[in-house]
Amino acid sequence: MMTYQIKPIGIIHSPYSEKFAVPRQPNLVTAGQGELHLLAPYNNPVSIKGLEQFSHLWLLFQFHHIEPEKWRLAVRPPRLGGNKTLGVFATRSPFRPNHIGLSAVELKDIVIKNKQIILKLGSIDLVDGTPIIDIKPYLPYCDSYPTATAGYAQSEPEIKITVEFSPRARLILATYLSTYPHLTELITQVISQDPRPAYKQNNIEQQEYGLTLYQFNIKCKISSQHAIVEDIIMDKKK
Repeated sequence: MMTYQIKPIGIIHSPYSEKFAVPRQPNLVTAGQGELHLLAPYNNPVSIKGLEQFSHLWLLFQFHHIEPEKWRLAVRPPRLGGNKTLGVFATRSPFRPNHIGLSAVELKDIVIKNKQIILKLGSIDLVDGTPIIDIKPYLPYCDSYPTATAGYAQSEPEIKITVEFSPRARLILATYLSTYPHLTELITQVISQDPRPAYKQNNIEQQEYGLTLYQFNIKCKISSQHAIVEDIIMDKKK
């Protein structure tokens, strides 16, 4: 069989430092926006000439946090509770033969500064540092099929968890309001989608979880359909 070598054309910068917090689709966490920084030799205004005419883009990317040998023919989609098996090609699981993902994102702005091209993006579902292997403009007339059927994922998932903040967490959020004005919204949206593995989502016992957004370590307790954010710690090493 022939093999092909693919090099990234850019790198994603996002609030998501780890897989655990990443939403399963880009439009589910509107406060989780990001940037795409192009790499040389694609970091050239010629490569993006005309791109400003498009409101949305397709991003092809590499699931770089998945080890190459970890792919499967059958997977358990979270939307089915993690207890039903489907073929990998009937899902959007990251455990794919070539670990290639596809995401439709909003293009909010294009910044050219200090010989660096930055695409400002809307809400994304990509880990910080994700390598982008191609960009294609989104074409509504042929990329959108309103009457399409989508099996087990026909509709947007419901909000699963209500989120509240402890007095300590609210105080910490207030101190970072000027530098991270959307942090409260981001934390709420991420946790409300229930980032836990599907097999734990029906657990009624309260469990402690930690997730990382930007350089903040967020400590919370989740039981059934309710979460309390107890502490937010700035990681000064990041």
